[in-house]
Amino acid sequence: MATAIANGPDALTGGKESAPTEAVVVRFAGDSGDGMQLTGGQFTLSTALAGNDLATFPDFPAEIRAPQGTLFGVSAFQINFGSSQIDTAGDAPDVLVAMNPAALKTNVDALKPGGLIIADTGEFNKRNLEKAKYTVSPFEDGSLEKWQVLAFDISALTLEAVKPFGLGNKEALRCKNMWTLGLALWMFDRDREPLKDWLNAKFKKLPLLAEANIAALNAGHAYGETAEISGPLKQHHIAPVESEPGLYRTVTGAESVSLGLVAGAQLASLPLFFGGYPITPASAILHNLARLKEFGVTTFQAEDEIAAIASAIGASYAGQLGVTSSSGPGIALKGEAIGLAIMTELPLVIVNSQRGGPSTGLPTKTEQSDLYQAVYGRNGDAPLPVIAARSPADAFDCAVEACRIAVQYMTPVMLLTDGYIANAAEPWKVPDPASYEPFPVSFLEDKNGPDGELLPFARDEKGARPWIKPGTPGLMHRIGGIEKNPGTGNIDYSPESHQTMTDARRAKIDGVVNSIPDQEVTLGETSGKLAIVGWGSTYGPIHQAVRRTRKKGLDVSQIHVRYIWPLPANLGDLLKGFDKVLVPEMNTGQFKTVLRDQYLVDAQPLNKTSGQPFTIAEIEAAIEAALA
Repeated sequence: MATAIANGPDALTGGKESAPTEAVVVRFAGDSGDGMQLTGGQFTLSTALAGNDLATFPDFPAEIRAPQGTLFGVSAFQINFGSSQIDTAGDAPDVLVAMNPAALKTNVDALKPGGLIIADTGEFNKRNLEKAKYTVSPFEDGSLEKWQVLAFDISALTLEAVKPFGLGNKEALRCKNMWTLGLALWMFDRDREPLKDWLNAKFKKLPLLAEANIAALNAGHAYGETAEISGPLKQHHIAPVESEPGLYRTVTGAESVSLGLVAGAQLASLPLFFGGYPITPASAILHNLARLKEFGVTTFQAEDEIAAIASAIGASYAGQLGVTSSSGPGIALKGEAIGLAIMTELPLVIVNSQRGGPSTGLPTKTEQSDLYQAVYGRNGDAPLPVIAARSPADAFDCAVEACRIAVQYMTPVMLLTDGYIANAAEPWKVPDPASYEPFPVSFLEDKNGPDGELLPFARDEKGARPWIKPGTPGLMHRIGGIEKNPGTGNIDYSPESHQTMTDARRAKIDGVVNSIPDQEVTLGETSGKLAIVGWGSTYGPIHQAVRRTRKKGLDVSQIHVRYIWPLPANLGDLLKGFDKVLVPEMNTGQFKTVLRDQYLVDAQPLNKTSGQPFTIAEIEAAIEAALA
């Protein structure tokens, strides 16, 4: 039996013929064993196929397998989709699907007033209510009055739907997520056929399970079609977004980085070697690259972080493009080896998928607190270029650019993503490979000094030394972490040599600025009262907040920085054209400090370290306060 409270959001109370709304935010939440990430992923697929723009936010529990039904074991997946440009996973959900009391308890306060709760009453038994710290059922105490509530026994309906297949009770209840997905597909007028094809492929060797899950999917869809429930449960169609013609696919940040690394290696005409060690949220890059061996990719799962980066440095020394990835704790372990790559001047791409810290911190939550580590965090004067991706799709081009800088300047490059970018998904227009200019590598094959002398640390116009493959006849040379002679590379402890080499390594990195574009204003004017300066995954909420406040007539512009180090040549002059500079970032003010240091601008911080992304409303309020 379903219960309902009237007066929901406009986006959900209209029928299929009502005018399309701009966007809807749906959050699926349940126990970590309820398949919420899979449900969200498949709903995302159906949304992409329907032609809507979208952005997602998977929110994982930190525990590998928390006790069932507990508050800290809740797994959630949020998707924002609509008929116009979508840049974030949305602030407050319009719809919350809660599979148990803990999921309701931990997520309901985020729901918009008047939003719709869909809950499985079959899980709201005494034991589960106690685990979620409820003394009485929330359906009985009036605590849900400001929302619409659609509560019915999804568990029982699922068991009934799959009864003909003879599954045990535990296996049958695992189909609940497909029943729920079927209802969601009906609510938003989605096609079930791609999901049926996916289930048949997933359970190809277990056709009975495929049939049971499809039956559950169909049953949830049929419930939406036939249930006579007034108020909240109506079908709502959202028109496709207007898009440029082309081939599109949904892509997560980890997938995008992986494809970009392969593309970068191809543009450099090099095989790619990836040495990694599992760590959340960076592990998916290793998983994705392991499936791309046909493109000259070798993957190696090492015994620890140090071995992972050491193997990648070895691959670069041997003439391949070495790549490694980790999150903050693993990057710390790699620190000495990063210094070795800087000292030996070998190309290397290091992907840092940031997460909450310090130490183990918040393993499954997002943060931007490794910027100091990326720019400054090594012993000695050890500069390297740092690039930050702003979204899952943008990570592809950032990875290509990291490869280009690494091989052209013979240097390690750090690419910053974060937990949100790594796990989130958005539509990506697959680019034309011909639109990318190749940057093929040439190896030194003959002695390059006067009188037939070999100078492995002579420098070209970019300040880069030649790349010599080991075993090249006549080009044997010394290489290592000890300071060396500026030309021959022989060990040289002299004050003059160390000064010269330190200056040369720094000048080479400073010179990267000559091959990167000037900083542009993302939205707004090139001068004015307020600039919102961001980097990384804050792009989406900043962009939407600036767009909204500009519509209100406020003098605000958005500047989003991809090249963290060295900074674009014109950035200082650009910032000085604004009366105020506000820097939202998910740390305690790291990029703000870099901007103050480099340009002496009075940049002000807007900080958040909750493990959750900024909401549009938070940045919008900060803009209005700054201009009050």
